[in-house]
Amino acid sequence: MTFSIAELFSQHYTEKFSLHEEYLNNQMVRVLKTIGYDRNYKRAVGQYLYDENGTEYLDLLSGFGVFAIGRNHPSVVSALTETLSLELPNLVQLDVSILSGLLAKELLKTTPDNLDKMFFCNSGTEAVEAAIKFARYTTKREKIIFCEHGYHGLTMGSLSLNGEEIFREGFGPLLPGCSAVPFNDLPALEQALSGKDVAAFIVEPVQGKGVNLPDDNYLPEVERLCKQYGTLFVADEVQTGLGRTGKLWAIEHWNVKPDMICMAKALSGGFVPVGGVAMTHKIMDTVFNRMDRAVVHGSTFSKNNMAMAAGLATLHVLAEEKLVENSAEIGNKIIAGLNAMAGKYEFLKEARGKGMMIAIEFQAPKSLMLKAAWGMLEAANKGLFCQMVTIPLFKEHHILTQVAGHGMNVVKLLPPLNLTQKDLDHIISAFDKVIADTHQVPGSIWDLGKNLAGHALKK
Repeated sequence: MTFSIAELFSQHYTEKFSLHEEYLNNQMVRVLKTIGYDRNYKRAVGQYLYDENGTEYLDLLSGFGVFAIGRNHPSVVSALTETLSLELPNLVQLDVSILSGLLAKELLKTTPDNLDKMFFCNSGTEAVEAAIKFARYTTKREKIIFCEHGYHGLTMGSLSLNGEEIFREGFGPLLPGCSAVPFNDLPALEQALSGKDVAAFIVEPVQGKGVNLPDDNYLPEVERLCKQYGTLFVADEVQTGLGRTGKLWAIEHWNVKPDMICMAKALSGGFVPVGGVAMTHKIMDTVFNRMDRAVVHGSTFSKNNMAMAAGLATLHVLAEEKLVENSAEIGNKIIAGLNAMAGKYEFLKEARGKGMMIAIEFQAPKSLMLKAAWGMLEAANKGLFCQMVTIPLFKEHHILTQVAGHGMNVVKLLPPLNLTQKDLDHIISAFDKVIADTHQVPGSIWDLGKNLAGHALKK
């Protein structure tokens, strides 16, 4: 009998929720069913998902930023198919591979000129783990400083640098020597570094949880302070990198040169997990300083041919289709279009971001009826208002979005970088309609709000 994935998918795609309930994380299934996101998707192309009825959904999450070039991009599919057909030697562990060398070369062409070595791994959290180890070994210091509300991954080392308590709760004790400072607070950072005992300061150029932007002088001063106190400056560009913010690397907005850049997500093209750390040769040569230390840190699958081919193809697509430029242009138009609504909607505070990394923040209104309705939701669960926006966007307008983080009234967009004018018009129109509906109290959207509040209070 011939083995066929297509046949398996065709036979079982309607069973995915029951399979997850029985064998995987059943709480995720409960979440999807509660908020009405339990769709059976059958196909995905570019920025669109299609369900079993052929309904088209505009995906503004792109797999949390993984599908920056869109889903199932034909150039990456072709590269992976070709790689499989070549019968190349792969993961010959007592050897080095050509594709990893080529991907390292191409990536380092795009980074600041002080970075001239690459380390490959399988994910963003592995990249952060590597940065922790390399920083400690290079500086011979233990402490790692990170930012409050930052997000760097969920394995034990990166979790120790996670600024959101909900992810950390119950998993301690975590890595010793890790402590937080407020984001965008230079005096607090200098105080933390002043003892000259900090190995690294790791920071997202734009914070993912909430899409928090730094002041213009923040990252340049971070670079200066780290140099002054002998601390390595690590930019976590796992989410912000590879065109997400309208520059290939977000640090380009502030012209800074970190000692390490962590990357992953978009580099995969959405197919094969791949992560990496770009670093100075001093860091690389310090960690791998003798032949007997050549394998002191690594990852079995890290430089596999499929991952490296996906990375090379993704870089090609970003350049060939000018997706970084499109990210800046369309992203700025989305932000401007949403901000143009702020004057007519009390709930809408602002839209902010860079490129295709966008936050829409909501606030308590002033008029009494709206204020009372807002208070009812906030009392049940802080940040619940955003669910009243994201759910109708999905159900009525077929736009997939997410709340930006726990306990915050912020909706976050991480679209593919290939959005078109048609997509832009659809986004602005849909948000306009949904936000307008939230100002109709009582109204059907507030019936949804009451149901959400009821679920929250039961918990």
